[in-house]
Amino acid sequence: MSQDTERLAEATRQDPRWAQLLARDPAAEGLFYYAVTSTGVYCRPTCGARTPRPEHVRFFLTGDAARLAGFRPCRRCKPEQPPLAAQHAERIAGLCRLMEAADTPPSLAWLAEQAGMSPHYLHRVFKAVTGVTPHAYAQALRAARVREALGQHARVSDALYQAGYQSSGHFYQTSTQLLGMTPSHYQAGGVAEQLRFAVGQCSLGAILLAASARGVCAILLGDDPDALVRNLQARFPKATLLGGDAGFEQWMAQVVGWVDCPKVGLDLPLDIRGTAFQQRVWQALREIPPGMTASYSEIAQRIGAPSAVRAVAGACAANALAVAIPCHRVVRHDGSISGYRWGVERKRALLAREAQQDENG
Repeated sequence: MSQDTERLAEATRQDPRWAQLLARDPAAEGLFYYAVTSTGVYCRPTCGARTPRPEHVRFFLTGDAARLAGFRPCRRCKPEQPPLAAQHAERIAGLCRLMEAADTPPSLAWLAEQAGMSPHYLHRVFKAVTGVTPHAYAQALRAARVREALGQHARVSDALYQAGYQSSGHFYQTSTQLLGMTPSHYQAGGVAEQLRFAVGQCSLGAILLAASARGVCAILLGDDPDALVRNLQARFPKATLLGGDAGFEQWMAQVVGWVDCPKVGLDLPLDIRGTAFQQRVWQALREIPPGMTASYSEIAQRIGAPSAVRAVAGACAANALAVAIPCHRVVRHDGSISGYRWGVERKRALLAREAQQDENG
C-alpha cells in the first residue's frame, strides 16, 4: 500500500462516521452517505453490503452530492429512496387510517396484505412505530368509540356495537379496564362511584390522595390545595367525593412518609387507569429502583417500542399517581432533568433525595 493510500485509509478511520458505518448505526440514517470509489456506488450508512476498504470510502452529506460527484445509488440499500423508518412510518400511518375507518377491527392477515408485508413482520414494524400491537391499537380505537358514544348518552348496547364489539360479553369483560369504571358509571360521568380523598402537606408542598374501592387512584402534588381538589373533580366530574376516615388518614401518612423516604416502599393497593400502552410504560417506570434513572428512549426500548419515545413522554405526563408511578426517574438521554407534571424543582428534589438515601445505604 502506497503512502498516499495509507494516508487516505487512516483519515477515513479517524472520521467518526467510519465507526457508524462499521456499526451500521441506525442513528446515522440521513446524517451522511458514503461512496465507494472501487465500485462507483454510494450507500446509506446502514447498508448491508460488504464493508469497503477505508481507503476506498468517501463521505457525503447528501445523496445529491454523491450523485454530482459521479456515484450511482446502491441497488441494495436504495439511498435515493426515503429511509426505511420513514417508509414504515408512512405505511403504518396508512394502516391506522384504514383501521379508524373500518366498522370492525381488521384481521392481522388483511392488514399485512394491504401493507405488502408478512403478518409477523407487520406485527413487529407496527409495534416499533406506534408502541403497541395492531390488536392493542384496535382495542384503543374501540374504547375511544365507546367513550364517545357514551358521552353522547347512547345506550350502552348501542355504543358497544357501534364500536365494533361482536358480543356484549366480551365488552363487559374488559369494560372496567378500558373505561376505569363500569360503562353505566362512565356514561354518567362517574356518578355512583365514591372516592375517598384527603389533602395534606408534605416536604414538596400540598399533596392530595384519592382512592376508589379498588385502591389509590390519584396522588397529586402542587402548591395550592384547592387547585388539587379541582383537578380531582375534573377527573371524576360526577363521582361522590368523601372525606377520608381514620384508616384513610393512615394511608395519607404512609404516602407523605414515603415522599420523604422512598426506599421504605409503598405497600398500598393501586387503581391504575390508562390505555394499554400507558400501563406498559407505567409498569416499566415502577421497575426503576429508587436512586436510579432511565431515559425516555431506554423506557421505549424496555417496552419493546424503541421508536415510541414521544409516546413514552406522553404517558409520563399522563401519570396521575405521583411517586407511586415514579415518572420523576425518567430523564433525557444526556441525564439532564426535563419537564415534570408537578414541577421540575419537585423532580430535582425527589431525585436528589433518592440519590442521597442510596449513598447512605
